[in-house]
Amino acid sequence: MGRLPEAVLYGGQAVIEGVMMRGPDRMAIAVRRPDGEIGLRVERIESIVRRYPPLGWPVVRGVVALVETTVLGVSALLYSANEAAPEEQNLTRGELTATTVVGVVGGLALFVALPTWLTGAVRVHAWSPFAANLFEGLVRLALLIGYLKAVALIPDIERVFQYHGAEHKVINTLEAGEELTVENARRHSREHKRCGTSFLLYVVVISILVYAFLGWQALWLRVLTRLALVPVIAGLAYEFIRFAGRSKHPLVHLLSRPGMWLQGLTTREPDDAQLEVSIAALQAARGFGLPG
Repeated sequence: MGRLPEAVLYGGQAVIEGVMMRGPDRMAIAVRRPDGEIGLRVERIESIVRRYPPLGWPVVRGVVALVETTVLGVSALLYSANEAAPEEQNLTRGELTATTVVGVVGGLALFVALPTWLTGAVRVHAWSPFAANLFEGLVRLALLIGYLKAVALIPDIERVFQYHGAEHKVINTLEAGEELTVENARRHSREHKRCGTSFLLYVVVISILVYAFLGWQALWLRVLTRLALVPVIAGLAYEFIRFAGRSKHPLVHLLSRPGMWLQGLTTREPDDAQLEVSIAALQAARGFGLPG
């Protein structure tokens, strides 16, 4: 018989030639080095929620998780980029942080400001505020799908998407209560309900419902209110995928399907070597094979 699934939830992200896995008190990054060996880095982590319990309240904890995930993700990307590249091409933390900041600002401009500007440019006066916000949401969704499709055309991103698929397969193996082996992981789906790609989709969907209550203001006020409400919407989306990840209810599964469909754009079928890297990261995040 297989082992019972663990109660602790693990998550992760694909990095350059590897995977980062995160548990309640450890983050582990496994990277395939140019010589074929697996580089491994493990860090003890502690969420700020443990020190300030009110930050663990519903919705608020989603904002905290998003910030913490971003910070840890930058650290993981820096390690993976330097492990997977020759020494003379190593990045500094400052360079990667600057790139991340530019990416965040660009993302807010592309997915928050641009859709509301485009909607205002084509909106007829007969539209109701709800219809305008619905159209804006569809524009935002189209931009998101178009962006993901365009990114997928970059050759190096193809391997990142394979590692993304490996991350999901290995976590699915653990949650099924099976031994973490390449053979077992190979059989599992590369979809997962708690995926960040699903999170992005539900941010778009929830934004339509939230913005519908705001009416249709001047452009500057629309942009300002949308930026101000990003944390709230992100927190609500986090609560949904957190709940969906634990629920077996058919309706919840149905509501999760669009997000899992979107993962088809950001995951690819991994090879056995990539699954091996993902398993190494998850085992280290669980504390297996580590001293102490």
